[in-house]
Order: sequence, then structure tokens, then C-alpha cells
Amino acid sequence: MNEPVIQVNNVSMLFNLNREKVMGIKEYVIKALQRKLFYDEFWALQNINLEVHRGEIVGLVGHNGAGKSTLLKIIAGVFKPTQGSVKVRGELAPLLELGAGFDPDFTARENVYLNGAMFGRSPAQMNAFYDEIIDFAELWDFENVPVKNFSSGMQARLGFSVATCIKPDVLVLDEIIGVGDFRFQEKCKARISGLLKGGTTVLMVSHSDTAVREYCTRAVLLEKGKKILEGDIDEIFNVYEEK
Repeated sequence: MNEPVIQVNNVSMLFNLNREKVMGIKEYVIKALQRKLFYDEFWALQNINLEVHRGEIVGLVGHNGAGKSTLLKIIAGVFKPTQGSVKVRGELAPLLELGAGFDPDFTARENVYLNGAMFGRSPAQMNAFYDEIIDFAELWDFENVPVKNFSSGMQARLGFSVATCIKPDVLVLDEIIGVGDFRFQEKCKARISGLLKGGTTVLMVSHSDTAVREYCTRAVLLEKGKKILEGDIDEIFNVYEEK
């Protein structure tokens, strides 16, 4: 098999959780100076190994707190793992949170160019994509409206359209596909199918077994920060539904 596009090697992630609620910066500084800040250690991920190859679409499955979103953020470079390493070969476009990467005071048009710059695209390059982006997102009537006035569905459409129009090598999705009406989800499915045919690799998180079964070629089950099972989607959900 060809070299993996995403390679996760023995990744663990430790968070320090404050035991007490601290009201404001002033109280935090006072408690820190008095050495009265106490933390509990929480391992969000433990010894995760994962390889995803070119053209695959892999789903991360697990209950809330399983570590799915944390793993995506590590792969996207948002978090640095406490232990282990991640290697991504090629350009990665992350859609991790609704509206992430948007300036709420900027219009849809301005945010297209802002996002393009974040993906390393020049204004001239984004000019070539612009009509396709707004057309796919169905936002021609709102292209000059500040994004802060958009509904969650409109933000999702714009974010998805920008990230997929630039045709990245790796697309990382955290529940984005589940946002929007049925018709737009069908458009997303067609767009992703086109990307896969072009060699794009997709890693996605979804609580919907329907979405994972419909989109993914295989799945990975996480539980309490550990990888429990990897492989056939039906087998994954049989185990997942028993937990």
C-alpha cells in the first residue's frame, strides 16, 4: 500500500483540569502566587496509532469525551500532543468548529479571501474560486453581509465551500456535514465524492451512524481516549451501540 497521508504514532494528550472555579484573572493570579491552584490530570488520548491513506474517508466514532475532537485538533496542528507524533503529507484544510477562521465583522466576500490566505492562497487565486464558492454556498444575496449576521447553516455552507473548493490533499471535518438542510448535505456528499476521486483524503467525526455509513470507507472507535477498534463500519457500530 502507498505511504500514509496521515500518520499518528503513539499519540497521547494530557490536560490539567483546575479543581476549583476561579473567578477572573485577579483571583487566578492571587491563587497562583499563593500556590493554591490545584489540578487534576486528565489523559484525553492514550497511545493512539492511526494511518490514513490517499483517497480514504475514515470516520472517528465514540461517545462524548472519547477524544475524537482532540485527535482531530492534534492532526490539524491546533494542539501539540503530550507524547507521540503526527505527520501529514500534503495540504490540510480543517473544518473543526462552526465559524472557525471567520472574522464575524467581515462580510462573506471578505472572509472568503481571509480563509484563502489561511490556506496559502493569494487574492488572485481566490478570485478564480470566488464565484464557485458563493454559488455552492448559495450566498449570492448575502455576499456583502457580515458573517456575524449569518445563521449557523449559512456559516457552515460558507466554510465547507471555501475548504473544498481549494481541493486540499487532506480534509478534516468535525460534525460539519450534519449542519444544514438535507439538500445541502446531498451537495456536500457529491462534493466529497469528487474530492475523493481527485485523491483527497478525508477524516471526519460524526455522532450519526447514518453519515459514517454513507460517507466512510472504514471507521475507528475511541473510548475514554483509547482506540478500541478499527476497521469494518458495521462491526464498529455493533460494538459502539453495546457500550
